Amino acid sequence: MKRALLISLFLVTLAPNVFAHEVRPAYLELRQTGSETYGALWKVPGQGEDLRLGLYVEFPANCTNVTRPRATMVNNAYSERWIVKCAGGLSGSTIHIAGLSATMTDVLVRLERTDRSTQVARLTPSAPSFVVEAAPSALEVANTYLVLGVEHILLGIDHLLFVLALFILVKGTGRLIATITAFTVAHSLTLAGATLGFVHVPGPPVEAGIALSIVFVAVEIVHSRQGRIGLTERFPWIVAFTFGLLHGFGFASALSEVGLPQSAIPVALLFFNVGVEIGQLFFIASIFAVIALARQVTQRIGVSQPAWAWRVPPYAIGSVAAFWIIQRISIF
Repeated sequence: MKRALLISLFLVTLAPNVFAHEVRPAYLELRQTGSETYGALWKVPGQGEDLRLGLYVEFPANCTNVTRPRATMVNNAYSERWIVKCAGGLSGSTIHIAGLSATMTDVLVRLERTDRSTQVARLTPSAPSFVVEAAPSALEVANTYLVLGVEHILLGIDHLLFVLALFILVKGTGRLIATITAFTVAHSLTLAGATLGFVHVPGPPVEAGIALSIVFVAVEIVHSRQGRIGLTERFPWIVAFTFGLLHGFGFASALSEVGLPQSAIPVALLFFNVGVEIGQLFFIASIFAVIALARQVTQRIGVSQPAWAWRVPPYAIGSVAAFWIIQRISIF
């Protein structure tokens, strides 16, 4: 009985973020078209209407614009495209994002050279600049995509709520590990298939389906407590694998904005998946830690749990997911 109260306390810590799917990063893409010319794409999260974050790309002094930036605002994202010429090329030069230090936003950078080799970087408010290298190392690609995977799962509240619902419903450590493993294998398959272009599914239906999967598992929790054993409790790994395929398409939509380095696609995919798995394990470990701490606190102060307390976690999870279904269907 105390477990439901402890899960409820944990949900409270997620409350400030439940209505945001993820923190959207800005994105800078540079495609080398000649020895000294680059096509630039700059995407910045919008803030409603025609407003955008005040982030600006600053090239080194040897660079000049060949064309004027063409700006568009689509789906609450501001984009600019233009061509820049840098005398002697960009290798060894520093590119800076002005205004980034005053935000909580990251910037994902992808530079593709004429030989199809790429450099990928992640800029943060504490590190708003990067140096263009002659050629990226496999270690750099692995580190960048590992961090991207961890960040995506930890900032993807809908994915975490699905994992949390499985945590509540699945009894036994062994069954829980098998269930999470099935979820990981499934989303890895569809992530790879969608990212490599073998499978294409429109984003809005996928996002609505992900929310629906959360509602389904939340309902299963309620039925289980009422004595009606559902499909998830009998065959949790099958349900986790099935919905994991759907969640993989959601991961792919985030990865598609960054792209994959053509010279290191297997490395990037592998470490993005590893990052997602690390994030999931960290989340589950955090739940155990919070429960253990809360159990000690409640025992010391003698808090008793009301009979209805078990309903709070599934109804909270289900209500948030139901809101997401309506919100995401409305943008079809």
